[in-house]
Amino acid sequence: MRHTPGDYTWQTDMALNTNMYQKMMFLSKQLLLLPLIGFLTTGFTASVPDANGPNAAQQQPLVMGIFPRRNAINTIRMFQPLTDYLSEQLGRPVKLVTAHDFGSFWEGVAKQEYDIVHYNQLHYIESNKDHGYQVILANEEFGIKTISAAIIARTDGGIDKLSDLKGKRVIFGGGRKAMISYIATTAMLRDAGLKAGDYRELFAKNPPNASLATWHHQSDAAGVGSPALKMPMVRSSIDINKIKFLAKSEPLVHLPWAVNKRLGQQLKQQITRAMLTLKRSERGQRILASAKLTGLYRVTDKDFDPHRRLIAKVAQ
Repeated sequence: MRHTPGDYTWQTDMALNTNMYQKMMFLSKQLLLLPLIGFLTTGFTASVPDANGPNAAQQQPLVMGIFPRRNAINTIRMFQPLTDYLSEQLGRPVKLVTAHDFGSFWEGVAKQEYDIVHYNQLHYIESNKDHGYQVILANEEFGIKTISAAIIARTDGGIDKLSDLKGKRVIFGGGRKAMISYIATTAMLRDAGLKAGDYRELFAKNPPNASLATWHHQSDAAGVGSPALKMPMVRSSIDINKIKFLAKSEPLVHLPWAVNKRLGQQLKQQITRAMLTLKRSERGQRILASAKLTGLYRVTDKDFDPHRRLIAKVAQ
């Protein structure tokens, strides 16, 4: 094909295309810069999540530790409704944790693995002193806000008073960190004139098992809490008319609930309020019943001074 001077040549076509391409690229850059400038003027907060911000904190599950007063299966079943309720009230996940024995549970306390924790009075006193756990509530069980230590024996066992236990076997529910069934009962034995070594110490996993061991002649007496004989698993397994109380202690503040100091005052108050109001609704009463509780009530650190005196007596 022949081209005249007025015709477009391939060089002219290329020059025009190049010029148009440069203009398009310039416009594209301008368009791209507009949203980028807008983004830079608003900052990065909206697009980059803050790992330490309040939204991130709310997504972290709170861990609620329940001590092995009963076996692990029953503990999970009893306290899962409370766990679900707290999760709803607090607007964040709550994870329920327990252990098969007191030693394992205490490791979790010492490592501060629990945000909310239900344990015995000695656990609280030590965890408050060493790790800063803060008590908020205590149990009400069978309509009673206190608990007493008790030493029980079979009516046909030939044991009528504490001094008769010299040279005998005494089983304690839960180990040496069991405030009521070991510390408080041992304090009563000391008051009766029995020293360490005057009787043989045995240990069961928990107070119900200690009661059963005494019933089955595996020990001569048991150190338990006063509610032990009221528990269904015990009442269904023994004839309580053939079990007698050798001694009972003065009433003490019941089993406590505490929170980890890292939670802060606001969250501490939210947890306390949610648990205190359980008794006011039908659902709350069902949650309490599932946990074998009739209520919860406020307590302070000073309420555990009587327990501290018992600990000091046994440590002498």
